[in-house]
Amino acid sequence: MDHDDWRVTIWFPDQGQAERAEIVFPPRKVADEARRRLGYTIAVGAGGTQVFPYAGTEAAAREAERVARDVLAEHHLQAGFVLHRWHPGEERWEDPDLAMPRTEAERQAEHQRLLDDETAESLAAGVARWQARARFPSLHEAVAMAGKLRMEGRVVVPRCKFIVVEAGNEDEAQEIADQIRREAPAGTTAWAGHAPMYLPFAGF
Repeated sequence: MDHDDWRVTIWFPDQGQAERAEIVFPPRKVADEARRRLGYTIAVGAGGTQVFPYAGTEAAAREAERVARDVLAEHHLQAGFVLHRWHPGEERWEDPDLAMPRTEAERQAEHQRLLDDETAESLAAGVARWQARARFPSLHEAVAMAGKLRMEGRVVVPRCKFIVVEAGNEDEAQEIADQIRREAPAGTTAWAGHAPMYLPFAGF
């Protein structure tokens, strides 16, 4: 199994039920029993009043659901169940009956919807959800690039030898990072991602 493309969400009606379930229904029990029935391991996560078995196939996910239902029924615990499939184009969990894009045109249209959603989210929040960041060899070079990007209408925050450039969606952030790589001097490092991002360089 290379990818956990399927997920069962198991939710409990209240914290008390969730705490009881945690005692009699540890996530590893689902994983171990599903492995016994299926012959390979599934991943299981948990949070709050929910448990999430992940699997690489629909059959494995449904078997994990059956395991969970059996264990909970034995202990008279109530829970809700829903099956989702990871939709790579939309980058979110979706109903498994939702058709995947089959043509390049459909994939492009789906990707554009994702970008539109990201941009709308940034606008609604009043803050950029994506950023391009860059580290330059010197303060002078960072200031020069910041000035150039501002002249192009970008929102730029300078931080010593670093700059942060706001973007409305993932593609825009990546385009800015690519532009910086093309136009900046040797020794510059640029990358794109969600805001706030993990900062791999000390001093930022």
